[in-house]
Amino acid sequence: MDEQGEIETHQTRQHFSSLQRSNFEVKVKNPWYRPVVIFLAAVISVAIIIMVAISVVQNKPLKQKCKYGIVLDAGSSHTSVFIYEWPAEKENNTGKVRQKHTCNVKGKGISSYSNNPNGAGASLHECMEEAKQIIPTHRHHETPVYLGATAGMRLLEKENKGASEKVLDSVAYSLKGYPFSYQGARIIKGQEEGAFGWITVNYLSENLRKPTGTLGALDLGGASTQITFVPQQKIESHDNSINFRLYGNDYHLYTHSFLCYGKDQVLKLSMAKKLESTLKDKVTDHTELRDPCFHPGFNFTRNVQSFFNTPCTEDVKMANRNFFHLGLGNWSQCQQSIRKVFNTSYCPYSRCSFNGVFQPSVDGDFGAFSAFFFVMDFLNLTSDDLAVTKQKLATYCSTPWKKIKENHPHIKEKYLSEYCFSATYILTLLEDGYNFTSDNWKDIQFIKKIGDSDAGWTLGYMLNLTNMIPAEAPDTPLMPHEGYITFMLLFSLLILLLLLLFYIYFRRSTRTAQKDISVI
Repeated sequence: MDEQGEIETHQTRQHFSSLQRSNFEVKVKNPWYRPVVIFLAAVISVAIIIMVAISVVQNKPLKQKCKYGIVLDAGSSHTSVFIYEWPAEKENNTGKVRQKHTCNVKGKGISSYSNNPNGAGASLHECMEEAKQIIPTHRHHETPVYLGATAGMRLLEKENKGASEKVLDSVAYSLKGYPFSYQGARIIKGQEEGAFGWITVNYLSENLRKPTGTLGALDLGGASTQITFVPQQKIESHDNSINFRLYGNDYHLYTHSFLCYGKDQVLKLSMAKKLESTLKDKVTDHTELRDPCFHPGFNFTRNVQSFFNTPCTEDVKMANRNFFHLGLGNWSQCQQSIRKVFNTSYCPYSRCSFNGVFQPSVDGDFGAFSAFFFVMDFLNLTSDDLAVTKQKLATYCSTPWKKIKENHPHIKEKYLSEYCFSATYILTLLEDGYNFTSDNWKDIQFIKKIGDSDAGWTLGYMLNLTNMIPAEAPDTPLMPHEGYITFMLLFSLLILLLLLLFYIYFRRSTRTAQKDISVI
């Protein structure tokens, strides 16, 4: 190789070496290799992974597993079977119990089978078979069944304890024949009925989880009526006091149950007093009883003993005879006659409702259910003030019986004829008995259901026996829905901020690198 060639080769090698040094410097100054950029990229990647993981776990679709419970309400006039359902994985915590199904047993209440005890158990067959179909088979063995008998059976027990025991044995034998977990059949006390009704309406209204006030409970059946609420005054009678600790809060309740003051029994009690004053000195059949609580034109032949076949009227003695029952349709006279069933002349406490029973003043909101609702709803009297309610009821009671039947052709005449009396009794009980006034009448809400569940004592009864309402406040979820939404929003904003910083820093670093390359 000549000298000129060697010079060119040397120059070429120097140029190649210079290019290598320039590429090395560019690589060193490449922004992708800067520690800050690597750190930001890593943080953003981890943040995105965390967001995706939390979102997947939080919104993972779960197959709903449910548990069930059955409560039979053996009332004085009929028996109802309630099926309850709740999320299995949330029992005793945040799972809400709801009413899944109701079945009304055909025929009268189990107390009517005093002369045929076996018929009481047999009457439950159709509804219990329905329960077998509704509740999944694999849940049958763990589904508790409770039967609670109320005022009708309390009266039968008072009248004939042996007969009441045979009726309960019959329903127990019948219920044990089904593939459920039988937990007992018993007569519940009036105070229990009132307290469980209070638990039901406040549980369904979610008042037990709120710091706000609770809802008082007014229950009216065929043979008894209950009032339960949290009073603002001291409870002077130990018999009217009951305590609960639910969701970490202590509740000191006033409650009382008036046996014989359900709408069916009080009708007999009121009629007995009218018969006593009208027919006592008359010995002939077919005497007239002119009744202001029945519609004008109402005229039926009745037997005296049909109103004396209950312990509620055992103090009134009347000869067995027939009489003409004639309606007058005079509401004000009807209310005067109903007031006679309340004894307000004697009170051993600072204040009373009636019959010498202590009662604090009625403060706060109340839910009136069962017959309270059904009667007032039928007459469209659930939303008016007290004065308007009285006016409408007076007009209804004075409507001729013939017109009433024409307006309601599909309702049995026995039930249709008693609405005037029942509604007048409800107003008199609430106003003269429980001491509600025109000022707080609108505090009473006439309710049938809360959500999808009936207001009544059965749900509270099951919740109490299964300890599904914890005494202490249940654990709150690590991240409730609102917290989850807030967390995801803030985390998204943080990631956007990091991306913005990454972009700014990357762009600035890229420009710097380009300047360095141009200089080289």
